[in-house]
Amino acid sequence: MKLRHLILAAAISLVPLAAHAEQKLSDFKLADRIKAKLDAGQTLDLYVSYQDTSDEFAPFLKAGVERGAAENKVNATFIGPVGSDADAQINELENLMSKMDGLAVSSVSTDALAPVIDRILEAGIPVVTFNTDNPDSKRLAFAGQDLVQSGVEAGKLMAQVLGGKGKVMIITLDAAAQWSLDREKGAREGLAAAGPDIEIVNTLNTGSDPQKMYSAIENAMLADPSVTGLLSLECCTTPAAGTWVQRNGQIDKVKVVGFDLLDQTVDLVQSGEIQATIDQAPEKQGFAAVDMLVKFLAGTPIDNLDTGVGIYTKDNIAEVAN
Repeated sequence: MKLRHLILAAAISLVPLAAHAEQKLSDFKLADRIKAKLDAGQTLDLYVSYQDTSDEFAPFLKAGVERGAAENKVNATFIGPVGSDADAQINELENLMSKMDGLAVSSVSTDALAPVIDRILEAGIPVVTFNTDNPDSKRLAFAGQDLVQSGVEAGKLMAQVLGGKGKVMIITLDAAAQWSLDREKGAREGLAAAGPDIEIVNTLNTGSDPQKMYSAIENAMLADPSVTGLLSLECCTTPAAGTWVQRNGQIDKVKVVGFDLLDQTVDLVQSGEIQATIDQAPEKQGFAAVDMLVKFLAGTPIDNLDTGVGIYTKDNIAEVAN
């Protein structure tokens, strides 16, 4: 069966995630200074904190934040650490608390950021999460992809392109991060559903340096040349895996499934080194992070927002190619 029949709609649907109650401003104790700004019709100052502003995914999120600010006529500042540094993210948020009228945050560490999110909420500042949820906190709502479900879809795709049989290496740039753990959980479920002929050989943790990503994949493949499937859990190891296949002439032996629509990933899907990539609509996530805060402060109830799973293969990648 062709992958064409597995493709979800390229237009990502926006639907509420399950099991979450609407959040209302009337139930929230808003800080007096923010209430005064609203009453005076002053421009809101929102902050959107992403877990690593240096990664290749960040510009897509930032573009959505900028659109959200323009359309809603607010100030929205995209901030965050360079590198996945929880202490740096916490320090930045604590220093900006007195300036923020609302916060959207993608946590470096769920455990480390949850208490900070709760302190900001207790100060009367609305907080939502985006891209990576923090369910251990009391955040108001989450905008992003269901990470476990997207992992399930990736696992199913990997099993499909392998024809239900093969050895799979899971690849991630940060195996300890909550987003990675969630997505890996789903990927393992999706692969397990394919039956006993799919074997997961290991999870490869590459780190975030692009050269080290490639080297880690190359060394792992040299150590175990029986691997026939590379399943990347995020944006940045996906093109590294495809590049390894390309450079080593393994297009007929090793299949790649990954995430996101970086330019190099799109090119490698077109040329056949990557069989499928899953889009998580980062621009929509960035926009929603701002839009949810604006709506909440305007008195409109908000709920979790699932930005969906968009699957791209050689059959439909032209829709997003430059």
